[in-house]
Amino acid sequence: MRLVRWTPDDLVRRLDDVVAVYGEAMGYRTDLLEARRGYIATHVRRPGFRAVASLTSEGHLAGFGYGYLGASGQWWHDQVHRALDAPTRTRWLTHCFEVVELHVRPPAQGHGLGTGQLRALLGMAEGDTVLLSTPEADEQTSRAWRLYRRFGFVDVLRNFHFPGDERPFGVLGRDLPVEPPAS
Repeated sequence: MRLVRWTPDDLVRRLDDVVAVYGEAMGYRTDLLEARRGYIATHVRRPGFRAVASLTSEGHLAGFGYGYLGASGQWWHDQVHRALDAPTRTRWLTHCFEVVELHVRPPAQGHGLGTGQLRALLGMAEGDTVLLSTPEADEQTSRAWRLYRRFGFVDVLRNFHFPGDERPFGVLGRDLPVEPPAS
């Protein structure tokens, strides 16, 4: 397995694979995945875009992650902005990198790919803070929640419902930069 930095063109070239990994990891219906394809293709042109991918030795996509600088007028940013009070907005949304997607195919989970992807993505991120959202889950058993907590993410907003998804989400944040692990 190798971890590579992706350019916007790399991600668009592998968009079918990206959408397939996203669907497997999130358990979304096919109709939602088709809508997601269009969003992802536009995200690559946003300021501060950064992406990484985990590739097998045969070049198959095992996981990916990407994000960009959040700004007013972006759907996710605006949803979270409306849900926060003014001091919390100022703290977290001013010059913020948003981890938009971070996924690993279920059969490849539990082998450190998500950790590597998140570390690499945060190491490339611009901004003073980083935010992400993840479906609410048992923090002791959810690999995603355990990963984010290991990286020092704290609660910003809990049990939040994004329009179009019946599941509650947690919005988590941390300051940037991320210090490299001690050797």
